[in-house]
Amino acid sequence: MKPAVEELIDELRDLEQRLQRELHAKGEQLAFTIERGKVQFAEELRQKNRQWKIGVLSYIRDSRILVMLSAPAIYMLIVPFVFLDLMVSLYQAICFPVYGINKVKRADYLVFDRVKLDYLNGIEKFNCAYCTYCNGIIAFVREIAARTEQYWCPIKHAQAIAGTHERYPKFTDFGDGAQFRGELKRIKRELGEPAHKDK
Repeated sequence: MKPAVEELIDELRDLEQRLQRELHAKGEQLAFTIERGKVQFAEELRQKNRQWKIGVLSYIRDSRILVMLSAPAIYMLIVPFVFLDLMVSLYQAICFPVYGINKVKRADYLVFDRVKLDYLNGIEKFNCAYCTYCNGIIAFVREIAARTEQYWCPIKHAQAIAGTHERYPKFTDFGDGAQFRGELKRIKRELGEPAHKDK
């Protein structure tokens, strides 16, 4: 019999899969498909969506001045995001093979499909691409950090913490040294290649 935590994790995965199926079922109603990772729209839908496009000049004219003035504060964050992307990618490339951890596939976290939407103007498409990149990099980094934590310190915290990653329930209980020592090699093996011998 599975422990209650594992059963709950299985239920959560099932619910996530059902949610994804429901979200993507809307695509069938809207007459678009995904072929080889690319969105394909029916021409009728493209024509309908073009009616909802707001021109760039109208978009700028109708924007509040404070929103426009805040734009540099948003866009200057590209520098730390690109730096973070580069450094974490370098870390993963160097360290994950040493630790025997399967690499996180960056492309799974960066999906730039919104630029295909005919109802968005150039500024909106740029904003969508920017948000996709920033949120994708955060998710990419989070998964790399989660795998690193699973390798080095798979121990739950004594106190409840907000925003735990999906690997967290696999960790050993806080204060249970026997469980930690007994499960550490197995937990590391789940990350990919066999873990090297520990002292």
